[in-house]
Amino acid sequence: MALAPHPESAVQNRKGQALTPVTGTKDSDRKTVRPKRVLGMFTLAMIDFAAVVSLRNLPTVAEYGWGSIFIWGLGVIGFMIPISFAAAELASGWAETGGLFVWVREAFGSKSGAVAIWADWAENLVWFPTVLSFIAAALAYLLVPAWANNRAWLFVVMMVVFWGTTVANFYGVKASARISSWGTIAGSIFPGLLIIGLGVGWLASGHSLAAPFHAKALVPSMSLTNLVFYSGVLLAFAGMEMAGFHAREAKNAKRDFPRATLLAAVALVAVYVLGTLAIVFVIPQNKIELNSGLLQAFQVFFNKFGVGWMLRPVSLLIFAGGIALLSTWMYGPARGFMRASFEGNFPRAFQGHNDRMAPLAVLWIQAGIGTLFALLFLFEPTISTSYWILSALTTQLLVIMYVLIFAAVIRLRYTQPDRPRPFKIPGGKPGVWAMGLLGIAGSVFAFIVGFVPPSQISTGNHTLYICLMVFFTGVLALPPVFIARFRKDSWTADKETLALVAEDEDED
Repeated sequence: MALAPHPESAVQNRKGQALTPVTGTKDSDRKTVRPKRVLGMFTLAMIDFAAVVSLRNLPTVAEYGWGSIFIWGLGVIGFMIPISFAAAELASGWAETGGLFVWVREAFGSKSGAVAIWADWAENLVWFPTVLSFIAAALAYLLVPAWANNRAWLFVVMMVVFWGTTVANFYGVKASARISSWGTIAGSIFPGLLIIGLGVGWLASGHSLAAPFHAKALVPSMSLTNLVFYSGVLLAFAGMEMAGFHAREAKNAKRDFPRATLLAAVALVAVYVLGTLAIVFVIPQNKIELNSGLLQAFQVFFNKFGVGWMLRPVSLLIFAGGIALLSTWMYGPARGFMRASFEGNFPRAFQGHNDRMAPLAVLWIQAGIGTLFALLFLFEPTISTSYWILSALTTQLLVIMYVLIFAAVIRLRYTQPDRPRPFKIPGGKPGVWAMGLLGIAGSVFAFIVGFVPPSQISTGNHTLYICLMVFFTGVLALPPVFIARFRKDSWTADKETLALVAEDEDED
């Protein structure tokens, strides 16, 4: 995950999903907007690539050594391609109302839609501390690299960045855009190309490899404890649905979208695999830190090639890119969640906003809960343990959301077969069943292994680890089920507020 969609483009989250629109009108009362068909195959592919590419997950997959090639391929087949095609069909069929909430609501009703959008928002609560630790580690390498392993340093920096970014987002979507728009190339694409180049240079120079190559290493152990980090692959590919929101703007959706998905897949896999292998070349598997493994690799490369001074400017770029990513994820889903609450799906406590329509209540709530989860970095056996537990919890909640999307694309083929869809998953109903079930299988597998203690890092008592994972997954996933039982008509915002929200959305 990297380039989140621009916060000004309606209500989108970092994975590119258009979140709940609130207009106070029925779909039938809205004027249908027919976007111009201007996007070709290459443009669609680059939208997907930019929405997804991120280097933060490379150290996690690098734990597999040469077997990382197999794990990345598994993620492409079992998740990346299915979600791209499913989102393309849904977004092209429901583009004017757009988004995760609407897709699931149309298929299964508003309660299921509320569960989906809750999962999309709740996964941020445990994701925030992971990206904050990545940001803090980058700042440490900018100043004193040893601080990257100092718990107190990490926590203090995480809190300063977290609350500072939260307050900055009080100033609305334009402030969030200023923070977010400049970070992608600097923080992900340039460092990604650089580490790939350094890896190639390492091989060309004949340096020894931290993980020597042999054919058997290409396929990792198939035990559940070893396959746990597959969840990190799913997290890395979250966002492939971004191009789906532009399917109605494609010159030829039926022809161009499959080709664009393939091109984006090739580009992403190239960056992910080559970037992961560059880390594998220089850092022994048992020495990789999940939050700072990328910077560990840069440090070894730069020192070996006699350009150690480059570590600081690269660390600065990664630090800046991390803040940009955090800002977009912080604002977009919070704003969409607030708008969902305006429709009466959640209590009025989530509806607080200022005159810029910034979701103040949701921002405060998520900052408070995110801070509580960040405390895990002070108490778990290692920093990597804390990082992994929170990453795994993020994936558990994402899986709930994605399973609902895959199920929705299948069900809507039956309940609304005549709905115009510029792009349809090829193969008719058998095709949509195959793609949907493949995506569900890949997602459910990630969900199952997410509860298993990984063999690559220490997690303490295994029974306690499993119990904590089950407990926190339930705590984070179940609230919308109980909220729906006590839903009140008074939760729906008044007409004046709905009109204000509609006007604000049109200005976006």
